[in-house]
Amino acid sequence: MAEASDAARAADTREPTAARTHRTRADALRNRERIVAAARDTFVEYGPDAPLDEIARRAGIGNATLYRHFADRRALAHAVMLSVVTRTADRAAAEAAVAAAGGDPRAALGRFAHTAVDENIGALCGLLVNGDDSRSAQIGVQTARLETALDELMERARTDGRLRSDVTRNDLMVAISRLTRPLPGIDCTGLDLHRHLQLFLDGLRTPYPGYPGHAEYPTHPEQPDHETGGATARTP
Repeated sequence: MAEASDAARAADTREPTAARTHRTRADALRNRERIVAAARDTFVEYGPDAPLDEIARRAGIGNATLYRHFADRRALAHAVMLSVVTRTADRAAAEAAVAAAGGDPRAALGRFAHTAVDENIGALCGLLVNGDDSRSAQIGVQTARLETALDELMERARTDGRLRSDVTRNDLMVAISRLTRPLPGIDCTGLDLHRHLQLFLDGLRTPYPGYPGHAEYPTHPEQPDHETGGATARTP
């Protein structure tokens, strides 16, 4: 009987301990996620040399907690880039699946592009350059996923006749990176990046045939001559 009581007491002891361990791990995961999210926003605002104290403040944690999760700036930058690339690859794969199921591939491509702008990919490019994390195997895997899904999506849009045949994945990603990378000395606060992106995306539509010098571009043989009131041939 005594042995049974001891076993019951031991079980009662183990159960709360396991629960506490679970809570501790959940808290640690939440802290890590908060740090990565705060670091992403801070790196976008300040660049790769963003103060770690500011990241900790925005995450609502102390510096010691930050360093328990990330030994140095390079480890934190790697976590931020991995998070961003993974989310971007997930969205590309999801939109490719929508197009494969019969959805409009060009609309899916547009949704992907606007999501990528929200990730501020261009503003984070400095993390790769400064940290040399372009060689990271983890980031490489996610980049390959992104490229495969995007290639599939763009090919469907071309086949559907909704995307110019000469537009490449690199064209799209370079444009997104440039739109989201602040220019030195220029205050871009308040700029509508999504409007600028949409203007770019509209230019990727398959154009009308017949434009002189390029078989894919539209032709407008005449336009008003504003000085004489007549019509003159439009030059490319």
